[in-house]
Amino acid sequence: MRFKEKVLEVVRRIPKGSVMSYKEVAVAAGSPRAYRAVGNIMKANRDREVPCHRVIRSDGRPGGYSRGGSSKKIERLKKEGVELR
Repeated sequence: MRFKEKVLEVVRRIPKGSVMSYKEVAVAAGSPRAYRAVGNIMKANRDREVPCHRVIRSDGRPGGYSRGGSSKKIERLKKEGVELR
């Protein structure tokens, strides 16, 4: 399985109300140092079945979100019960 497919599968499994950092996703996908690649994969993702809004920065900040910006990402996470720093 290619890295991109592994990343998308890891992110699909993030439950509602939970988040993972880009680095945690990279580790779970088998490439611990590829956290920037995870960000690029999330940025290009158009599959609504992949909850890319649940992937955040390691420092607890939201990071980017191609479906409406970081404010939209925060809004979606709040609706799921996630509070960010």
